[in-house]
This record gives sequence, structure tokens and C-alpha cells, in this order.
Amino acid sequence: MSYDGGPVAALRRIAFLLERGREDTYKVKAFRGAAAAILPLPPEQVAAAAADGTLTRLPGVGASSAKVIEQAVRGELPERLAALEREHGGPLTGGGADLRAALRGDLHCHSDWSDGGSPIEEMAFTAIELGHDYLVLTDHSPRLTVARGLSPERLRRQLGVIDAVNDHLDGGFTLLKGIEVDILDDGSLDQDDDLLAQLDIRVASVHSKLKMDAAAMTRRMVAAVHHPRTNVLGHCTGRLITGNRGTRPGSQFDARAVFEACVESNTAVEINSRPERRDPPTKLLELARDVGCLFSIDSDAHAPGQLDFQVYGCERAEDAGIDPDRIVNTWPRERLLAWANG
Repeated sequence: MSYDGGPVAALRRIAFLLERGREDTYKVKAFRGAAAAILPLPPEQVAAAAADGTLTRLPGVGASSAKVIEQAVRGELPERLAALEREHGGPLTGGGADLRAALRGDLHCHSDWSDGGSPIEEMAFTAIELGHDYLVLTDHSPRLTVARGLSPERLRRQLGVIDAVNDHLDGGFTLLKGIEVDILDDGSLDQDDDLLAQLDIRVASVHSKLKMDAAAMTRRMVAAVHHPRTNVLGHCTGRLITGNRGTRPGSQFDARAVFEACVESNTAVEINSRPERRDPPTKLLELARDVGCLFSIDSDAHAPGQLDFQVYGCERAEDAGIDPDRIVNTWPRERLLAWANG
């Protein structure tokens, strides 16, 4: 079968599909690293190396990626790409497609500045390819050292990088400035207020002391959603139901009190789309719906291929009968930003 996408596109698509299929990270890095290695080279040089069998002499190009490059240079659909399209390229869910088509962006993702696996630019380019109008970069805050949370100094530097990325885009897509900020034990937020004020979107999440007494956890979460800079309450129970990190039960709290606080403060409840989270659980999702909450359907992607996980959350929102206009990332960018910073 013929293929005219070129070797870089083939390698990036393979990496994307491997991530979408939740396969081993080392495989992903091999193909994405090969794409980065040949991207700056003239096409004639890559074609010559493919023709004389010297691709593997290029740093970052191994035997498997060399085979993909050779086939793409010849205008053939690479065998590895064809196999992965069959295995991981189809629909992830049976439902949610209509709501997914209505989403304008994603408010929660991570880059290699914290615990994500890819550069900021790669996350942005993939979001563009998925049809988003915007993507909010929400790397972690300082307290989460295990995830390389951003100190105030590093976050300031990141804001400059985001400006530089946007300067190179055509304006049809915007990378927005954000953070996944830790909710501290007393409900305060783990970042300087002046920096929070410079961001477009703030997702506030609990990552520590998940087994806190229910009354104390309720006070903690209510205080956080009432913080004037909080826009989205991230993965509210913190549960894990599957995956290589094991499982853990969700935190205990008065969900009605927390969701009523979200309504009072105009804070959205995140429908976290990661398969290992499915957070909030269905009963809490339905309670938040009935209480009158706004929602944000987010991928919580730590790699480009995981940006496609949003459809899992869309399927759950559709099943719960949530009005799309109550989902803030169906809104145009201007309306979203007016809500978040009004």
C-alpha cells in the first residue's frame, strides 16, 4: 500500500498509537526519538541513508525505526504503522463520539517539565492534529516533588516557553497557561498567588493524605474550590481502579457539600478521562450533575497519545445525560477565559 506522509509523520504516528494503546514507554521513546533525529536533516540525506543502509548510524535511529523510515521513503505504508493502525487506531469507546466532536480543547495535560514524557511542543502539535482549538498545559506544582513539580522560578520560565510556542503557531490554536496545583492540607493552593493570577486555567487536585478523615477532607476541598483562582476540581476522589500503579480507594468526603461549593464558586468538576481513574465514580458524577455543577472533560494526558483518552470521559458524560453547555471545554476560547478569569 502506498504512503505519502513521509518518515517523520510515520514515526510520530507510531509513537502516538503506542501511547494510545498504553504500551511500554521505551517503545514510544524509540520511535519519537528517531523522528526527532531525522527531522532537521534534508530529505535527500535521509533518503540516501535509507538507500545505502546507514540509517542506524544516525544517533537515535535503531533497527525498527530504520525499517519504518526505509519503507516510508520508498512511498510504502510502513508495516509497523499498518499493524498498529489495525490494533490501536480504531474507536476507543462505543459512545461519546458526538460529545467528543463538540469539545474545543483539553484543560489538563502534562509535559516533560514535570512528570509527562514529551516536550511541550509535541503536546501542542498533537492537540492540533486532534482538532483542538486550545490545550491547557498543567504541569504539577512544587510540593509534588515525585512528579518534578514546578517551583515558581521554573513556572515563570515555562510561561515564556508557552509564549514562544504560540508565536510559532498560526493563531488558529492556542496553548494556554495553566497548572495542576496541589490542594494543601488546609485547602490552600501550592503556588504563589501572583503566579496563579498570571495563568489562564488552574486545576486544583488532592495528591497527598488521601486517607484523611472525611470531615477534614471535606473542609480541605471546600476551601480549595472557594479559592478565587481555582477553576477546576481535578480527579476529586483520587481513586485508581486499574493500571500499573495498582489500585486504591477514593478519598472519603461529603460529596454534596463539595459539589455545592463548586456551584457557589463557579468551579467545574473534572471528569477525568484516564482509564485507571474514571473519576468521579458514576454515583458522584450523577450527584454533581443533579447539584448543578459545571464540568470539564479532561485527558490528564502525560504523553501525546493519551490526549485521545478524552472520549472515555465523553462517553461517561453522555451516559449521565450531562448537557454539553455545562461542559466548559465545549466553549470557545474567549468564553472559557472569561469564565476562568472573570
